[in-house]
Amino acid sequence: MHIPDSAASDDPRAQRHADRRRWLRAFNLSLASVLGLLVVFWLQAHLDLRGWAVQPGSAAGLKGLLGAPLLHGSFEHLAANAIALLLLGTLAAGLYPRACARTVPLAWLGSGVGAWLLGEPGSYHLGASGVTHGLMFLVFFLGLLRRDRAAVAAAMIAFFLFGGMLMTVLPREAGVSWQAHLGGAAGGLAGALLWRRLDPAAARRRYSWEIEEEDAAVAGAEALEPPSPDEVPVIWDRPPEERGVVLPFRRRDP
Repeated sequence: MHIPDSAASDDPRAQRHADRRRWLRAFNLSLASVLGLLVVFWLQAHLDLRGWAVQPGSAAGLKGLLGAPLLHGSFEHLAANAIALLLLGTLAAGLYPRACARTVPLAWLGSGVGAWLLGEPGSYHLGASGVTHGLMFLVFFLGLLRRDRAAVAAAMIAFFLFGGMLMTVLPREAGVSWQAHLGGAAGGLAGALLWRRLDPAAARRRYSWEIEEEDAAVAGAEALEPPSPDEVPVIWDRPPEERGVVLPFRRRDP
């Protein structure tokens, strides 16, 4: 729910209530995702789920496009991705609920496609880090593209907490799937470009000095407009011209 700027001052309580519900829903969805990863991690201890990881260049490994982000190799691996997913998921879904809902599938599939195309044959790629990279790139680049106050603040928070993700899309550390990071980041960037105007700007209070500046700008623009012809003062009236007369000519005798 969004109340436009013109109505924010009339009903600020309703705006605060809508914002609170939106952020709480974003946090609950992110927390539910983390709990889902914990359940799958517990299942990994009892079932062999390696077939759902991405295996580059293998037809059987294509199943990993759907299942790989749910799997993790260790509890430390899961904890790192869970923290990023909880924070970035809340930030992205709370500020851009529509764009986030459309971007997560892109980042999910993009991480798998990147690992399948660029990974070394015989390796296994798994983990939700591609999705978290997609969320990071979505929030960061929406701040650059939208440039409203809330978008810029969210981009700064995301960069402060997870700015290192901008570098982990390149090969740096052995055993880290930079291919999945790159694919997820590409999905997040694509979502930012495609749906940067899908979510309205957050309502905010307009201060008196902002209104005065806008009024002054409008007045200055109107001053440059030429006046209408009816408003131009008449300095000199042209005297009416005498109408012509027909002079008779006598016909000459031959």
